[in-house]
Amino acid sequence: MNVAKWISSAVATVLLTTTISSMTIAHAEERNQQIKNESIYDVLVDRFFDKSVENDYNINAKDPKAFHGGDFAGIDTKIDYLHDLDFTMVSMGSVFSSETYDGNDVVDYSKIERNFGTSKEFKALLNNLHKNNIKAMVDFPINHVSKNHVWTLEENHKDWYTSTNDNRINWKTNRPDVQQALINAVVDFVGEYKVDGIRLTHLGNADSAFINKVIAALKKQNKNLYVISNEDSDANFDMDYKKQTIDTYQSIFKNVDEDSSKLEDPFKAYVNGEVNKPTALMIDDLNSARFTHASAEENMFPPTRIKVAVAAVMTMPGVPIVTYGTEIAQNGVKAPETHSALDFRTKDDIISYIGDLQSLRNKSETLRTGNYKLLENKNGLIVFERYSDDEKWIVMINNTDKTQRYELDPSIIGKNKELHGLFESDTVRQNDNGKYNLVIDREVAELYHVTEHKGINIPYMIALGLVYVIFIGFIIALLRRGRRK
Repeated sequence: MNVAKWISSAVATVLLTTTISSMTIAHAEERNQQIKNESIYDVLVDRFFDKSVENDYNINAKDPKAFHGGDFAGIDTKIDYLHDLDFTMVSMGSVFSSETYDGNDVVDYSKIERNFGTSKEFKALLNNLHKNNIKAMVDFPINHVSKNHVWTLEENHKDWYTSTNDNRINWKTNRPDVQQALINAVVDFVGEYKVDGIRLTHLGNADSAFINKVIAALKKQNKNLYVISNEDSDANFDMDYKKQTIDTYQSIFKNVDEDSSKLEDPFKAYVNGEVNKPTALMIDDLNSARFTHASAEENMFPPTRIKVAVAAVMTMPGVPIVTYGTEIAQNGVKAPETHSALDFRTKDDIISYIGDLQSLRNKSETLRTGNYKLLENKNGLIVFERYSDDEKWIVMINNTDKTQRYELDPSIIGKNKELHGLFESDTVRQNDNGKYNLVIDREVAELYHVTEHKGINIPYMIALGLVYVIFIGFIIALLRRGRRK
């Protein structure tokens, strides 16, 4: 047993809890209406958890392309798990009646997929999520739906669509009657089910003018509804999405010492005030290869790589989106391989790490929406500041294979300050040269909370004392047990 490591880890945990509990949540009402305050956990209902056997229609867990049985009741059962991750919103994919497990081959926009459960069960899930302060988002596929969609069966709708090469159809969204039908379908859904967001997917040939009509109709139905997409678009979505973001962050964080010169590319326009909506920040999504695959291809240890990458996207300006299974280093190159059922038996400390990051982000308005300033981005060492009138944070990401040092000038944070490292339990004060010397191990990210220098850190000393008392008690108990034997 590594005693020093155990003590250090325990102290860090207690100190992190103490720091989180001492922070207050600011502007709660404002948070509920601005997507820049949210963080999204992206799941597929069918691949999350199977709770009810009553809705298992022709499931086949051995066939990666078939329904596996996940349902609304399964998500409802695992709300405590969602709490551990601490995301503010769960995106559930498409829930409409569909021929495929991912909900994309829609056959009827007016019905809920029976494999997922009933309309009543879906409403119960939404209600329970809201009771637990978790928002819910659903996908609405505009195109690339089933050739057996109910609209295609109506005689007067034969000229509403065109066939695709993969035996699906796209709607002729340049037709006013088709536009109105799609708008009615998604608005009726939002009116019936109290979701907090709609993600428009498979935009296909739909132009921005039509998409903006959809967005306007949805906002009229619910002014607080988030409307986003998972595709590049000039439409008036609440969040900017760039497909290139995934490639950018996979290339930077898949291995140590990678070129990170494009770190700011996804959110630079937002930070510079060129756009007024935040950017989606992610290391993979439901349509891409998993980040685990990228790091494994480099012969790196995926959990360590995931921690470093997730720490970056959760502390940089934008909206973090994390794909289900990231917390257990789920692998895969493309669907359906990337859509494996979530294995809740896998215990990985990524889960608690993400939960700690999320707790900090949720309780600090500065980490969510504060100002940003890059201080260092060289040879795998990334250092930036998040600051506001209320507080300051220094984020240091060591994406190298060696321990790194960074001298922080007092002109950045001021004199006579203390920097409390929340994961490595380090406290940094000015040295004899007046600098703040930050040191972190290889492949580690650290968040330093900047406070006034107050001498002895009472919470830390109490935490340290408690850990040593518990550890000594543990040793004594072992000795007594040994003597009895």
